[in-house]
Amino acid sequence: MKKYLLPENGQFYKANLHCHSTISDGKLTPEEIKKHYLDHGYAVVAYTDHDIMIPHDELADENFLPLHGYEMEVNQYWGGDFSLTKTCHMCLIALEPDNLRQVCWHRETYLFGNAPKYREQAQFYEEEADYVRVYTPECISDMMKKGREKGFFVTYNHPVWSMEEREQYINYHNMHAMEICNYGCVKGGYEDYVPAIYDEMLRSGKRIYCIATDDNHNYRDVTDPNCDSFGGFTMIKAEKLDYRAITSALEKGHFYASQGPEIKSLWYEDGKLHITCGPVKSIVFSYGTRRAHTIHAPEGEYLTSAEAPVTDNCIYVRVTVTDESGKPANTNAYFVDELNA
Repeated sequence: MKKYLLPENGQFYKANLHCHSTISDGKLTPEEIKKHYLDHGYAVVAYTDHDIMIPHDELADENFLPLHGYEMEVNQYWGGDFSLTKTCHMCLIALEPDNLRQVCWHRETYLFGNAPKYREQAQFYEEEADYVRVYTPECISDMMKKGREKGFFVTYNHPVWSMEEREQYINYHNMHAMEICNYGCVKGGYEDYVPAIYDEMLRSGKRIYCIATDDNHNYRDVTDPNCDSFGGFTMIKAEKLDYRAITSALEKGHFYASQGPEIKSLWYEDGKLHITCGPVKSIVFSYGTRRAHTIHAPEGEYLTSAEAPVTDNCIYVRVTVTDESGKPANTNAYFVDELNA
């Protein structure tokens, strides 16, 4: 039986799921972000300013959907030289359009940049005590859990920029997804295209998705080659450009992460995974073991499809396609027991 892993019906919407504006420490207003991202083919932007969730429903139209969200950070040390401090960042994106209350709120601290100006607009669970952040796996996992329980899509962000190592991130639980690519960090000189870390997470037992984001702050003009926008995106397949249709697709994993290449279809049938894509130079099937299936295009030619067997001794399968400029696109991982269920 043919099992579509990216839905057969619907259409793809280009999304940036990690974005900073003048509400916190970005340089572009929410309106300017909408304009520039629309100009680059995006239909969805999650506004995830630091520690403050301000909805931007006024920006929604038939071509553009703003998602409500915010980013929280937990620092190893809250004083001293931040460049030497480990930190964990997570984005929370509201799954329902009327979910406007933040979790893990503190009435007096954590806001920075322009965010303190918006403190009075923040909505939170007033009956709950101020949440104190502590840089431990237990606290970070609890924050992720609270986010999930209160209706947020929770992502783990840029582990390399954060100076986190396996002993930290492997013990974080309750995330929906991690950033396989944070373009803003990559553009800034950090090795934050991290498929190896995604594999570590998967092999440790986490069944999570992968996304690519910009994490844009726009300290450089959008025409500057050093601009941190438009380089990491998530292609979400949904029936329509509607808040709940998009976030439901996020929950179900109906998306892929890209820095350039297009993935058109993905399905499992008769023990094989099949993919079609735009013209690329290589297609790699990774299985979570010391085994892979790789196809390279002959000189002067391109690949637009491939298939590979998925055997019972595989843990999962995920696909990476890479174009002639070296830019990859990554599917989510699909665990073998679920494929055969």
